[in-house]
Formats: sequence, structure tokens, C-alpha cells
Amino acid sequence: PDSAPERSRRSPSPSPPPARRTMLRQVARSLIPSAARAAEATAAAAATGGRRAFADDSTLLKTELYDMHVQAGGKMVPFAGWAMPIQYKDSIMDATIHCRTGCSVFDVSHMCGISLKGKDTIPFIEKLVVGDIAGLKDGTGTLSVYTNERGGIIDDTVITKVNDQHLYIVVNAGCRDKDLTHLAHHLDAAKAAGKDVSLEVHDDRGLLAVQGPKAVQAVQALTSADLSKLYFSNFRSMDIAGAPVWVTRTGYTGEDGFEISVPNSQIVKLAEALLAQPDVKLNGLGSRDSLRLEAGLCLYGNDLTEDITPVEAGLAWTVGKRRRDTFDFLGGSIIKEQLANGVSRRRVGFISSGAPARQHSEIKSPEGEVIGEVTSGGFSPNLKKNIAMGYIKKGMDKAGTAVKLVVRGKANDATVTKMPFVPTHYFKG
Repeated sequence: PDSAPERSRRSPSPSPPPARRTMLRQVARSLIPSAARAAEATAAAAATGGRRAFADDSTLLKTELYDMHVQAGGKMVPFAGWAMPIQYKDSIMDATIHCRTGCSVFDVSHMCGISLKGKDTIPFIEKLVVGDIAGLKDGTGTLSVYTNERGGIIDDTVITKVNDQHLYIVVNAGCRDKDLTHLAHHLDAAKAAGKDVSLEVHDDRGLLAVQGPKAVQAVQALTSADLSKLYFSNFRSMDIAGAPVWVTRTGYTGEDGFEISVPNSQIVKLAEALLAQPDVKLNGLGSRDSLRLEAGLCLYGNDLTEDITPVEAGLAWTVGKRRRDTFDFLGGSIIKEQLANGVSRRRVGFISSGAPARQHSEIKSPEGEVIGEVTSGGFSPNLKKNIAMGYIKKGMDKAGTAVKLVVRGKANDATVTKMPFVPTHYFKG
């Protein structure tokens, strides 16, 4: 599969002192899908006394904003083969709160943007994902999932229908190679059958996520486009701060905001223009993880895997109504059966006492029976409570059910809770 272009490299700095390293390493590990952790296990996390810490970047890719991250005091860690900031000078807790009150700019250029083009593009993608892509209006998008033959989730992705012959898709950085290989395999078969569909990987572009209640005023100040007419999941080409960009009103925080695809040559200029706006700050992967957990959003590799179906994951809504007439996508027969007859486990939320539960913490009934496993968890900076999500057996998944979450051998009281944990603020007009 295609790989990202080579970035400039720097020699790694000495390992930082151990203080605070453990806490930040735990956050970094929670962001890295389990299958990738062995490759990332040498990550150094952070520094004390104002010193910056750097990932061992000799083999890591860098986004065009790497120098900006370092100059802003970013603590860099390996993530999906990239050197990425986990936080800046603010604590992860303060940065999480800021995004819910101001505006945060996240560099998410490590994610993979692609386009599928051709008159057979939509029939092609609908064999691989569960959504009703044909039913989307031009310039709108939806969350969907690629499924395997067992109905398991290969990846979750946002698919935007630019028009009937052009789809713009963003896939997770950690799934890039897998997704591109999967698409290439099916593209070869489609082309051999005479279908008109082609794939373009946008390695010449970066991606900024501008999130928070003040995101709209920050972006509106830099463009003549009327953002009040751009609703949640809408897509539009426009100029922002003089840069030709693709804007989708979406994000991964539960807040209003935008994901802005911008040519690599202009992303520094655009980021600087955004950061010059009132109450706008750079934000890192640590707070991004806290924000998505508060919003009840899944992290691939933790909450979603190839052994979990969209029905089990609480994502049955992604299976389009029209698609339920035929279930003509990979694993469709299994998903059809699950929708008809139910599943033995479901993803739910928890609020717990004691130490925060993390991935792989056991979930037990009050009587001590193991009834599930936590997939994501941590302390919510905005709620000031421990929150988690995980999979629990049927019959124990009702909101208000008392359970136990086991942390370092201690079974802490917890309650099954509806998600999102905090209200979402998507702009729907």
C-alpha cells in the first residue's frame, strides 16, 4: 500500500526523567490499538520542569506541524508510526476542559484521507461498508464501518459523498495499511470486471480538527463562506486564511467543529492563523482521548475490532435502511441475523468509584461472576468522575444496573450508564 511521504528527521534527544512519565505513558498506551503496542513499547512519554520530551524519531514520520508542536512545548510520543503530541504545557485535564469551553486545534494529519472516483464508485464501496452511501445528498457524509466476512469491524470511517462519482473518506492512522490493502484487493477485482473506480491517497494534504464552542467564530473570521449554512456532517470546498481547503463539519470530541483538509504547503500558515484567534489553543492526543470517551465515541483497536460487529458495538444505526433490504455487504448475513435475534453482549458505559478502570479490566456481577470487559476508561476532567465503556453480557446492559469493575485486583462499585457521558453539541441548524 501507499505510504506517507518522508518527513524531515531529527536525532532523538536523551530520555526524559522518570517523573510524570508513568501517567503520560498510560494515556499514550490507551491511544494505541493493542495490536500495535509491541511496536510502540519503547515510547518515552514526557518531561518535568518544563523540559520537552521527544519520541525516538529515527523511524517515525512527522507531520508538517512537527516544528510547531516542539516550539509550543509539545510532548511527543509514537502513535501509528508518527511522532505526535500527547499534550503541550497545559495538563491533559485543563486541555480537555478548554475544548469544551473555548476552541482547540488538533493536528490529525497522521490520519489517511483518500478519494474514490468513477461512475462505479458507490456500488463498489457499498459492497464493503454497511451505510447507505447512495442515499446521501451531495456534500454530506456519514460514519460507517468496513466489515469482514464475519460481520466484524475492519475499521470505522467517515465517508463523504462529494458527488455520485467522488467519495472522500478518512480512515484511522493505525488502520491505514490494512484499509488500503483491503480496498486494493477489492479494487483489483472490480477493475478486472470492467468497473470504473479508482483510488487516490491524499498524502499531499494535512488535516486539522478545530473543535469547541468557539470553533465556528475562529474559522468564520478567516473565510467569506457562510458557516451558518454548513451543518453537521456537511462538506464544502472553500478558502480559509487564503488556503484552498476541504471542510467537513464534524469531529471526535462531541463538540461543534470542523475537520479541515489542507495542502501540506499551506497547513502551517492556516494553523498559525487559527491560533491567532481569541481563545484558540493547540491540543494533543491525550485530551482528544478524554474528549472522545466523554462523548461515548469508539477508539478502533480498543472498543472496535475485527471480532466485534456493529450490532454488538451499539452501531446498528450505521446499517442503512435501504441496506437492510438486501444486506449485500461483507458479513451481511451475520449482521442480519443479529438484528433479528439479538446479540449476547453489548457495548455500554459505566461510572465507577475507586481507581479508574482501563482497557481489559474485568466487569463482574455483584455476585462475582465475570460478565464482560472494559475497553476504554479513565477520569473525566469535565464530570470529575471515573468513566468507562466496555462489553457486557445480555441482561446486564440496562442503564442503572449495578456491577463491579476490577482494577488491580480490587472490585470497585460501578453503574451501567447511558452514553454520551456529556451532552454533545453538533451543529444541526
